[in-house]
Amino acid sequence: MKVLDYILEKKEEETLHMGLIDPDEQSPEKSGELAQALEEVGSDAVMVGGSTGITQENLDKTVREMKRVTDLPIIHFPTEAGAISPHVDAIYFMSMLNSKDINRVIGEQVVGAPHIKKLGIQTLPMGYVVVEPGMTVGEVGKADLISRDDAEMAVNFGLAAQYLGMELFYLEAGSGAAQPIPVEMIKACKKNLDMTLIVGGGIRKPEQAKKRAEAGADVIVTGTVLEESSNIDLKLEKLIRALKEV
Repeated sequence: MKVLDYILEKKEEETLHMGLIDPDEQSPEKSGELAQALEEVGSDAVMVGGSTGITQENLDKTVREMKRVTDLPIIHFPTEAGAISPHVDAIYFMSMLNSKDINRVIGEQVVGAPHIKKLGIQTLPMGYVVVEPGMTVGEVGKADLISRDDAEMAVNFGLAAQYLGMELFYLEAGSGAAQPIPVEMIKACKKNLDMTLIVGGGIRKPEQAKKRAEAGADVIVTGTVLEESSNIDLKLEKLIRALKEV
C-alpha cells in the first residue's frame, strides 16, 4: 500500500480521521485494542508516537500488536531518530518548522534518513508547526509557538513547507490542549495552501471535529480522547460520524 496515495485519494471523497496512540501510555496489548476499536468505528489510519518515553522496544512491540489485530495503515509519528520501527507502513518525515532547536528542524532527520532508507519505510514529507498552547510537544520541541490569533503566520509556515516540496502540513495545538486549532486559522491555510492539511490537538467532541472539517481540515487527529474515554467506541463513533458528514 502506498500510504501517501491512500491519503491523497481518500481526502477527495471525505475528511479522514486518524487516531494517535502513544506506546508509553499503555501496554502493547492495550494499544492493539485501541487500534482495533479505531478500525471498528471507521477511522482511516493509526498514528503511533508520543512526545516522551518512546523506546525501540515499546514501539516495536506496540506496532507488531497493532498489525496483528487491524488492517488500518500504521503511520509512525516520530519524536527523534533513536526509535524507528521497521514494522510500520509509513513514517512522517517531518520538520518542526517553528522549533528553536535545529535538531527538530533538520538534525534528527539527517540522522534518521539512512536508517529509513535501509529499512525501506515509506516516507510522508510533512511540515509541522505547533500553535498555542503547545502543551508537552511544544515544550519538548522548543517551539516558538504560533499565536492562536496569528493565522497569517501559520499560512506563511505552510507556504514555506509547500515550496520546499512537502506534501502534508500539520497544525498542532498539543495533546491535551484545552482548545483545538482555531477555525479561522484552518480556513486561512485551506484558502492559501495547496497541501493536505492535518489538524490535531484538543479535539474531543464531535462538534469540534465537524467545525474543523468544515473549515477545510483534510485529516482530523485525536489522541487524548482515546486515553481518557471510558467508552471509546461510542465517543469515537460519534466524532467520526460528525466529520464524515461534512
